[in-house]
Formats: sequence, structure tokens, C-alpha cells
Amino acid sequence: MTKALLLSGGAVLALTLPALANCPAVTVADLQGLSPDYPQQFELAEFEAKAACDLGFAENPEIAALNGEILGNGALPPVSERLPQEPLVVAPYAAIGSYGGTLTGLSRGTESGTSDLLSVRHVNLVRYSDDLQTIVPNVARSWEWNDDFTKLTFTLRQGHKWSDGAPFTAEDVAFWYNDVLMNPAVIEKAPGRWLFDGQPATVEAIDETTVTFTLPVAQPNLLNRWAIDYGQTFLPKHFLGRYLDKYNADAAALRAAHGFADEAEAVNFFYGNSDWKDVPSPLMKDADKVAAIGTAVMPTLESHIVVEENTEGRHLVANPYFHMVDTAGNQLPYISEINEEYVPEREVVNLRIMNGEVTWKQQAMQLNDFPLLKENEGKGDYTVALAPTLGQSPYYSFNRTHKDPVLREIFSDVRFSQALSLGLDRNEINEIVYLGQGKPMQTAAAEHVTVPFLSAEDLTDFTEYDPARANALLDEMGLARGSDGVRRRPDGKPLSIRITFASQGTASQLHELAAGYWSDLGIQVDVREVTSDEYRAAANANEVDVLTWKNDGVSGPNISQDVTDALFPGDPFNPKGHADWATWIETDGAEGMEPPAYIKRLFEVAGAFIKHPLGTDESNALGAEMMKIHLDNMIKIGVVSEIPEPYVYANALKNVPALTAKAYDYYWTYPYRPQQWWLEQ
Repeated sequence: MTKALLLSGGAVLALTLPALANCPAVTVADLQGLSPDYPQQFELAEFEAKAACDLGFAENPEIAALNGEILGNGALPPVSERLPQEPLVVAPYAAIGSYGGTLTGLSRGTESGTSDLLSVRHVNLVRYSDDLQTIVPNVARSWEWNDDFTKLTFTLRQGHKWSDGAPFTAEDVAFWYNDVLMNPAVIEKAPGRWLFDGQPATVEAIDETTVTFTLPVAQPNLLNRWAIDYGQTFLPKHFLGRYLDKYNADAAALRAAHGFADEAEAVNFFYGNSDWKDVPSPLMKDADKVAAIGTAVMPTLESHIVVEENTEGRHLVANPYFHMVDTAGNQLPYISEINEEYVPEREVVNLRIMNGEVTWKQQAMQLNDFPLLKENEGKGDYTVALAPTLGQSPYYSFNRTHKDPVLREIFSDVRFSQALSLGLDRNEINEIVYLGQGKPMQTAAAEHVTVPFLSAEDLTDFTEYDPARANALLDEMGLARGSDGVRRRPDGKPLSIRITFASQGTASQLHELAAGYWSDLGIQVDVREVTSDEYRAAANANEVDVLTWKNDGVSGPNISQDVTDALFPGDPFNPKGHADWATWIETDGAEGMEPPAYIKRLFEVAGAFIKHPLGTDESNALGAEMMKIHLDNMIKIGVVSEIPEPYVYANALKNVPALTAKAYDYYWTYPYRPQQWWLEQ
């Protein structure tokens, strides 16, 4: 390699030096004087130039056997041919790892509590670094905006391959958007989250490694979406395109041979009609059809691929074509296999952890689990730690588009939400449910610690415990008490509400306490716990009295896209109350329910907000107005915020950093590079 030497007098002599036989084993703990362009990672050419070495590649010695478990995969070429010509070079946190082992994690069931482990294997075009501020390359090598933020160009990695060895190119990004999401023959209605001001983008593959998104309106914060979103913006055209007449003259015959009635049925057998990756796989849908087709699941770019799935859980093996290596040239991931087991009962989850049977657990671990788990660390040979949270604050939001017109009128009166907010003893809730670690606080459409236009002081109204004032507001509304002490609705019926909740979202103790406080105000309150899937189904069908979940989906990066908070319909995993308002706005009044003036204004401001880069004066002014609309009209009642929560990992699991934050909104483990975790054998 060539190095410049500065001589006296300013002359420069070019020297040709031999590259080091072995590159330095750079880690985050010891960067050995190297300074990467992006935190904790290098592009290959960058690393070799800065380290003055040529990086050789090595592989998991079990990779051929693991590949043999991937139905439909052929024999493997050498690792140097499986990696991209431009692999991503990852600096491990503490040490170069060892290959092997199985990571065991627990979810509640298919599509319930699964994003924790899903994030372990997740990739997207870009991601957030663990500072939760810096966006860094991942699947994409680089990106570039035009001047007015209406055109975003991604450059992909030359020679990148899917898990079956087929080339991954810009065509796979364009295919995902144009031929699946925006194709009514496959998905009847385009997902609103991938429209912009109600209009689609234009996605074009310029060449093998260049893809452009041309947007109908300025979207300066769109890159944040790719950095944290579960939805991967690529699909294997070579695999799914064979079922589409557009790409295969024999597609109809192939669909018939594989038992599919049409294009939608064929694509969605593998894709699941959703960006969400943990819908039941083909292995769960129809094992006989899988055997006949000869492929279990569609190819992936993730670090691990599903090879088994049943009602008890999933089993995954390392992707032999994964695009990352460590600074010693070892192809990642280090960990060979993942076992995801379905355990819905919280008590059983804790028991399994205390028995040392769980390698990693973060999602749905609540603060009141911490003392018990801490007490048993030694017994289970694990570490339990607390992390700051974002998007974990619990809330209540009364359904202002309720199917019962009387309840709809009551819930739409802001005095009702104000009264019930005053009726919550947040200090007692904080002590009993959150061990005194949180802060009583309202909530709005953003986490106040992540944006400049919302402060903790903005979130103090109606947070004091004042039953007298609460009763006065309810009396003022005309909700008088009957002889039995229960307040009556305007139609004379007892005022009764049901809190339907899932413990994945909120703690049962919270609702028991809230029910007691609100009963003291003269309201009949029924509490019913259901699974997260049941809760989501009921909430999305407008069949709950009060929406209650944690405030995920509205932390710092997501505010750029989800600024109307729970008012946008269409996200089955974070239930959207009041969706009839959004439907009315989206259809220009043809469908849905006409919203009040403050909601119309909220949508207007939100539409303007997303057109300005976060942090600018325009963005901050519009953001402040949105927060004021939320708080003045108390769309949500916040309870307690800034709650730390536990996460657990086996002591054998290495290269696990202290988490900057525990947050679905940054997609759990995604910023912490779990592909460089390894298991001490």
C-alpha cells in the first residue's frame, strides 16, 4: 500500500509499504488509534487504509451444517464469495468473539412480545448508533438527499447476497415498494405509513447498487424511519417475483403447482401481508405446502433465518451470507442459533430466568420484576440491570369515537379526562407499581427528553391528586350520583367503563389502582386482562372504552412520522384510537366521523411539521403547537414517566454494553449490534 512521507522543505515522497499480514483486532474498548467515519464501524476499504492491512476472512466452522438446515439452500461457496465485495466491518465492544452456541429468548407467542428477539437479528438500510443520535450505514453503504428533501438516494453494497446466495440489488428495494406495497393485486390498500401526504413515492433502481426515492412532499426526517423501523424496505424479487405475471411468463402455472389461487395468496404466504416479520411463517401456515415447494421461508438479509416454527416457538440459524465481519475478518454473527420460546405467563418467564434458562430478555420486563430477579442473580448466573426508558410511559385515552353515542359525548368532554386525571394518586402509583423510580407526569405526542419543543413543566397540569376538584368537574358535567353512589349518564344508566389491557403494554397493578381511584369518584370500573393480540384486535375495531398502553411509537425519532400520535389508523401493533377521525380526514369526509376543530388543526399542523428538518425554528414552532393541542384537550392521560426498566442477560453472553435506553422506538437491541454478541462456552 502507498503512504505519503513529508520531507523537510515540504516535499512529499510516496512510499510503497507492505500491508500488515493481520489487521489489528480493533474493539470499541481499544480502537488502537483508528478513528472510524461512523461510530464503532468501518467500510472495508476505510478500515484497510486506516489500519494499513489487508483483511482476510474467516467463517463459523459450523456454517455448512447450519446451512444444511435452511430448506432450499445449496452448497456454500467460500466465505470470501459469500460476503459482499464491500462488507461492513464491525468493531466489537470488548473483544473479538468466539463462534457457536444458542441464544435462548422468550416471547409471549407469535406476534406477541416478539420484537425483542426480532431486533436481535434485524437489519435495515441504516440504523442508529448506540448514542441514539447518529444514523450510520447498515445494509446501505451511504445515502444522499437533494436540496429540498424530496429525493433520497441510497447506495447499496456491491456483491451483497440474500441468505440463499442470490444477489441483493436495488431492484429488491424497488420491488418491495412498487410491486408489493403499491400493487393492489397483492395488497388491496397501500399502507398509509408508506404514503406521503397521502401519495406514493416514486422508487427507481438506477443500477445494481443505486436506488432513489422521489417523494411528493419534502420529507427531511424520513431517514429516521429506516433507522428505527421494524419494516424492512426490501424484498427478494428473485423469489417473490416468480409468482407475478409481470416478471414470469409461467407465473400462473407456478402458482397452480404450488397451490396458490392468485398473486396475492402466493406473495403473502411468504410475506404475510405485513412489514412485520413475526407473523406466522409458512412453517406454521402449511407445512405440507412448504415441503412441496421446497422452501420454508423467503430469503432474508438478517443475521439469522427461521428454520423451524410451531406453537411452542421458533428456531433460527446463522445466515451464511450475512454482510458483516469483525475487525479480525470473522463473518458475523458469532452466535450460531437462536431459540425463541413462547411463554405467556409472566411468573413462568421470571422462573425460567432465575433457573438460568434464558440468554437475553428485555421486552415486557417491568420494574417490579427487578427486586426478585436481582435477588436470584447468583443462582441463575445472569445479570439484571436497569436502563432508562423511552416510550414506556403508561397512559389512558378515553375513546372519543366510541360506538355508544352517550359514552362518546362523555369522553369527548375534556372535563372528564381532567377529572379522571385528578383522581389518580400518581405518587402512590409510583411507589407501589414503579418502586418510586418514576416521575408523575402527563404525556403528549412526543417524549419530552427527546425533542426541544416539550418540557417536563409542560406535563404537570392535572397531575396532582385532588379528588374534590375531580368530583366537582364531574358534577359540573351533570354526571350526578344515584342513591347507590354511582354516577348516572345523561340517559339514566349507571356510568360504567371497562379497562381492557394487556400486561405486555401496562402493569396489572396500575389498572387495579386506577379502578379503585375512579370507583371512589362514583364510576363503575371493570378491569379485564387479555393477551396483547386480543387487546390490539379490540382496540383497532373501536371496541374498547379506554385505550391503555405504553407510549411507544412517539419517542424522538418517530415524532418525525407519527406526529398525530394515536390518531392515524392502520398500525395493528400500536392500536390507534379515534381512527374514525383520521378516516374522515383521509376520505375528505366520505367515510368516518367528522372530528372536532382541534383535531382538524392537529392534522394541518402535523402535515406542515414533517416538511421541516427536526430542530429547525419552523419544526420547533409547529411541534410546540401540536403538543399544546394534545395537552389542552387531554387526548391522553399520562401517569408516570421516566421509569427505568430491567433487562436480563446470561453471564456467558459477551460484548453486551450498558443500554443507553430501553426503547421500542429505537427498536430494542438494534442500536447495540447484537450480531457481535458471543457466548462463552
